[in-house]
Amino acid sequence: MPNFSSYLRLLAVAGLLLSASAGFAQGTPPVGGGPQPDPTPTPDPTAVPLDGGASLLVAAGIGFGIRKLRARSRR
Repeated sequence: MPNFSSYLRLLAVAGLLLSASAGFAQGTPPVGGGPQPDPTPTPDPTAVPLDGGASLLVAAGIGFGIRKLRARSRR
């Protein structure tokens, strides 16, 4: 049965892979000649900022998972 360090290593690798994919999601800037975007676009009225709350939920989930793995390994 895998121990806690192997779970932690798997979690670290998965986190790195997911964070690296965010870099590929960035668009390239327009190359001259075409229409230029509006410098002050109006925000979408249904846009919701996902900043502090989402990261706190992710951190809480990771902490809960680590707690459960430790409890399972003690048995």
